[in-house]
Amino acid sequence: MAEPSSPLKDKNYNLIWALHQSLENVWRLEGYIKDAESQGDEELVRWFRRIQENNQKAGDQGKRMLLDRIQKENG
Repeated sequence: MAEPSSPLKDKNYNLIWALHQSLENVWRLEGYIKDAESQGDEELVRWFRRIQENNQKAGDQGKRMLLDRIQKENG
C-alpha cells in the first residue's frame, strides 16, 4: 500500500513555500535598505535593491504559476 504523499513532497506546496520566501525577502530587504541608507552606504543600498528586485520578480512569477495551476486543477 502506498503511503500518502507528504506536503513536503508536494510540488504545489513547494511552490507556495518558495513564493512566500521570495515575498518575505522583499519585505525584509526594505528594512535592510533603510538601515544602509541611514548609514550612508549607497553601495549596500544598491546591492540590497538588486536582490529585492530579483525576489520581487521571482514572487511575481510564482504568483502567476500558482494561479495557473489552481485554475487548471479547478477546470
